Amino acid sequence: MKLGGSTLLQKAIERGQACGATDLLIVTNGDHQFLTKDVLAQMSGPPSTTMLLEPKDPTRASAIALAALQCARQFSPDTTMLILSADHLVPDVDGFVASAGEAFKLAEQGKIAVFGVSPTSPDTGIGYVEVENVSRESQLAKRFVGMPNLATAQEYLASGRYYWNSGMSCFTAGTMIAALEKHAPDVLMAAQRALDSSAIQSDSIKFDPHDLALQPDISIDDAVMSRADNVHVVPARFSWSDARAWPTVTAAHTSDSNGNTMPPEVIAIDTTGTYVQVESHGPKIVATLGIRDLVVVDTPDALLVAHKESAHDMHKIVSALKERKHDAIGLPAVVHRPWGTYASLKEEAGYKVKRITVKPGQSLSLQYHHQRAEHWVVVRGTAMVQVGDVEYKTLPGEYRYIPLKERHRLTNVGQDELVLVEVQCGAYLGEDDIVRLADTYGRA
Repeated sequence: MKLGGSTLLQKAIERGQACGATDLLIVTNGDHQFLTKDVLAQMSGPPSTTMLLEPKDPTRASAIALAALQCARQFSPDTTMLILSADHLVPDVDGFVASAGEAFKLAEQGKIAVFGVSPTSPDTGIGYVEVENVSRESQLAKRFVGMPNLATAQEYLASGRYYWNSGMSCFTAGTMIAALEKHAPDVLMAAQRALDSSAIQSDSIKFDPHDLALQPDISIDDAVMSRADNVHVVPARFSWSDARAWPTVTAAHTSDSNGNTMPPEVIAIDTTGTYVQVESHGPKIVATLGIRDLVVVDTPDALLVAHKESAHDMHKIVSALKERKHDAIGLPAVVHRPWGTYASLKEEAGYKVKRITVKPGQSLSLQYHHQRAEHWVVVRGTAMVQVGDVEYKTLPGEYRYIPLKERHRLTNVGQDELVLVEVQCGAYLGEDDIVRLADTYGRA
């Protein structure tokens, strides 16, 4: 997601760089590897980066355990680690640097520092951390609590003893490893086992799905923060918000005279205080009529309509999708690959239509499919299409047919981005029906 011209991930990296960090570890789902590389490539001065690629979305405890072990192995156990999430908004970077400096000092003393934000409302979508009294000084954490109900959140706010738990923290690798060994040895052992059996490449580490499946599903707060006696809260001297909440995203944009935040092409009649985001593969009319304080997010594969007061309960929708084993919790509408992107435009029984882009000089793997044939039409750029042992230069408006089980490969031999439309035909159209024979990116 881009806010203010750059992605949230880039903003998080730049905050770390502003604090003097020179090396970066990114723990993420392996499906996001190439999207992450694209973000780094767009930065003017990206740091030296190693990606820890899990086959699923990492839990907070496993992500930090893997990062701490890798940091100790790659650098030293005395290396200070600053843990940042890619879904936070921190406009005041100078204030963040000042707070981080305080956290670094605590880390050097063998303490675990967490960044606490003075609450401004009884927010039910954020965890809390209890201290003796909220102040401008760092102090020992007494208790970590999860997202409360409204009545409890109001009590926390009135007591003056609770910070919002930002989820950002700081410690040395050795301190966190020791804390995990004492309070969550199962998390540490599972992470060590996964790291020992991992596949190490030049800039990334890939983990075995079986080993990662053995990772305990627990948050770092439950695993360590709520059990250790050396956790200190550093009061945030900066404004902070969690971009997982749509009202927060709304506040990051400039609204019009009616309090609406939406693209200019949206037709808004008798509408106030509403946020609209539209992402479409083609032209689409979006109109609102007689509504107040809603969030409307329309993407190619999903539509959300929510009241702003309920937007913090998005996790309930995610839980419902998981219970139903819905495909929406899998790959995004636009999937990034090392060679470019693909997006599914239409799918019904027996066929699927995709839009594929390939970067100049890049190529897909040499592959074949057991259960589908493919039809390719180039609409922009110049392609070299290999079918069997023959290569065909293919220009805009030209077409190639890939029979079932036939070896094939697509390469962009032009200077500009290659765009083509692919129509798949077959009884099964899943992404796992790919047999790679050769691949530039080591995936065969």
